[in-house]
Amino acid sequence: MRKSLVMLAVAGALALSTAMTPVAFAAARTDIKVGLVLEPPNLDPTAGAAAAIDEVVYANVFEGLTRFAPDGSIVPALAKTWDISEDGLTYTFHLAEGVKFHDGTTFDAEDVKFSLDRARAEGSTNAQKALFADIASVDVVDPATVKVTLSKPNGNFLFNMAWGDAVIVAPESAADNATKPVGTGPFKFDSWVQGDHIDLVKNPDYWGTPVKLDKATFKFISDPTAAFAAVMAEDVDAFPNFPAPETLDQFKSDPRFTVVVGSTEGETILAMNNAKPPLDNIKVREAIAHAVDRKAVIDGAMFGYGTPIGTHFAPHNPDYVDLTALSNYDPEKSKALLAEAGVKDLTLSLKLPPVEGYARKGGEIIAQQLAAVGIKTETTNLEWAQWLSEVFTNKNFDLTIISHTEPLDINIYGRDDYYFGYKSDAFKKIMADLDNTTDPAKRSELWKAAQTQIANDFVNVYLFELAKAGVQNAKLHGLWENAPTQATDLTAVYWDE
Repeated sequence: MRKSLVMLAVAGALALSTAMTPVAFAAARTDIKVGLVLEPPNLDPTAGAAAAIDEVVYANVFEGLTRFAPDGSIVPALAKTWDISEDGLTYTFHLAEGVKFHDGTTFDAEDVKFSLDRARAEGSTNAQKALFADIASVDVVDPATVKVTLSKPNGNFLFNMAWGDAVIVAPESAADNATKPVGTGPFKFDSWVQGDHIDLVKNPDYWGTPVKLDKATFKFISDPTAAFAAVMAEDVDAFPNFPAPETLDQFKSDPRFTVVVGSTEGETILAMNNAKPPLDNIKVREAIAHAVDRKAVIDGAMFGYGTPIGTHFAPHNPDYVDLTALSNYDPEKSKALLAEAGVKDLTLSLKLPPVEGYARKGGEIIAQQLAAVGIKTETTNLEWAQWLSEVFTNKNFDLTIISHTEPLDINIYGRDDYYFGYKSDAFKKIMADLDNTTDPAKRSELWKAAQTQIANDFVNVYLFELAKAGVQNAKLHGLWENAPTQATDLTAVYWDE
């Protein structure tokens, strides 16, 4: 009898233990520590150009009328829907209702008018004021409806409204957003220890889908060695843009971590001076394109991290066209094209900006590849001020290597005075049609036509998209793989249970 009681007691203990075990292990973590290389100079995305600002507050603290989705597409945010007039001049936004700023003040159409008028005002300090240049007027129809009238059609307007520089702020709090940001997002600003970290906490009154994290800490670690040590010691849970890519293989072999490699908006190109002989001959430009082995450049200069591209467009964009085969590595074709062009004993200047990886190391590799088809290069390493003056402004160069990091910036090929000297009426016609087109399907066709036009004209040698190489805890999910804008969007992040 006594033994039975003991057995029952043991069984009861086991039953209790079994009953409690799922509860004990079911609770997933609700905090995250994110490593960032740079500390933002302030926290107001409408008054600062630093990408580090958006890396903390975009989509987390502040929201715009529209926003970037992880694949780079534009989706609704504070504007649930919108109507566009047939002439493309009037955008009527229908706003989300029941929205409050973090200080308890109400969000409505007056806040939209305040934010857009403030951004485009004569004394505006907005770093991307050009985004608002086509706005002629902003009118409040009712608290949930606002009408924006443009001075001319701008098919990119919804894209422009998704930038961090276009988030909606309130007149009651805008002046203090640099140090005490007040937005409508799912996280609220909590504290900032200068030089170390910023804390955000969950906004319990968020109007949209609640986030799963209760707290987020952004820790600033610029030194690659310290970043490696912090991740390895699990002092940070994720480092979305890891500063020591040469060490990522160590994390790949450790089951505690996941290495995530995506793309950014950084098209890295061997730019050619199309206005200067013999580079004004398309056969010579095509010959140079076929002389370059992209994979060797990516492996040699970027530790293998980078996505090959054949045109000036980010591979994560839904409208991207893979045109790499058009300028594939083919040194014999390169030699034949040079012969057809009647070019012999060609020597070109190669002027490089002060970026050790893609520019300086990439320049060494490309110089060797060009030499293999008979093109000599005279390499000059420049500081940024020299590069901007000599290459970008005065166009005194033949070749240079640069990464264009602005999102969706293919329109630079429509500028006759741009530094690589490309002039094409056909391309400018595509850009004009894009400005006048709001239909998504037609715009997609035009984006693809623009990519194809410059690839067929071999304007530049399109090398690779800069990688977004990061490392994170293997139990963490929901961080962006690619970077359609500079952001650390935590709205969909969660831990395994």
